Amino acid sequence: MTALRPPLMPTGGGVGRVRVLGREDLPAVLRLLGQRPIENVFVGSRIRAAGVAAASLGCPIWGYERDGELRSMCHAGANLVPVNADSDAVAAWVEFAGPERTCFSIIGPSEVALDLWRRLSHRWGSTWSKVREVRPRQPVMAIFDQPLVTPDPGVRRMGLEHWDSYYEAAVKMYTEEVGVSPVQGNPAGYRFYVRQLISSGRAFGLIQNGRVVFKADVGSVAGSVCQVQGVWLDPALRGRGLAAPAMAKVVQLARTIAPTVSLYVNDYNKPARATYARVGFTDVGEFATIHY
Repeated sequence: MTALRPPLMPTGGGVGRVRVLGREDLPAVLRLLGQRPIENVFVGSRIRAAGVAAASLGCPIWGYERDGELRSMCHAGANLVPVNADSDAVAAWVEFAGPERTCFSIIGPSEVALDLWRRLSHRWGSTWSKVREVRPRQPVMAIFDQPLVTPDPGVRRMGLEHWDSYYEAAVKMYTEEVGVSPVQGNPAGYRFYVRQLISSGRAFGLIQNGRVVFKADVGSVAGSVCQVQGVWLDPALRGRGLAAPAMAKVVQLARTIAPTVSLYVNDYNKPARATYARVGFTDVGEFATIHY
C-alpha cells in the first residue's frame, strides 16, 4: 500500500455554518441537487430513495448555510461526496469533520474533491492524508439520445437465474477497477448489493456458454438522470470490437429508466473512453476519487 501525502493548503475562512440536515430540509436539498443533476446523481439517488434524515439514509448530510440559505452539502457516509461546494463550504466541512475519518473515499468534482482532501490532510494529519490511491482526473460523460452504434441484442437485463455468474463477474470487475476485492471484510454486504441490482432490473449482461462475459449496472437514478457503473468485459474478449455494441445496448436499456445516461471513467483508460465516445457519450465534467 502506498501512502500518498498531499501538499499543504490553507483552510480558508468564509462566513457560514455547518449543520446536519433533517427531513424538513428536503425541499431545499432537492433544489440544490437539481442545479447540477448529472454531477449530483449519486447523492440525489440516495436522498430520493431514503430521504435526508441520517436515521433513514444511514449517514448524515452536512449542510453549509450562508445568509440563512442552504448553499451546499456533503454526503458523509462511506463515500464523502461534496455537492455544489465552494471554498468556504470546504473550509467549514474540514473543521466539522474533525480528526476521525469514517469514510473510505472522497468523490466529487475534481477541484473540490482534491481541495477537500488537501485541507483535511493539512488540518488533521495522517488520518486523512495517507491514502491508497488518488485518481485526480476522471471525465464525467453523458449521452442524451439513442446510441450512435448498433446495439448488441444479446445484452439484456439479468435475472436471479444468472445470479452466480453475474456475481462472479461483478467481483472481478470491482477487484480490477479498485485494486481490492469487494468481499474483503463484508462478503454478505456485497452479495446483497449485487442481488439488489438484479432484483431492481438495473443489472445488464451478455452471456456466452452460460457465463456472463460483459456486465454493467445502473447504480444511481435521480429524476431524469441515471449513472452507469461496473462496466466490465472479460479480458479474453477485449480488443475485438465487442464493447461498443454491448455498451450501446446498455444505453438503450438504461434510457428506459432515465433518459440521460451518465458515467465517469479514469482519464488513463483510453480504450474505455474511446468506446464511450464511439457510442455517443460526451464529456460534461470531471471527477476525482481519493481511495483510503
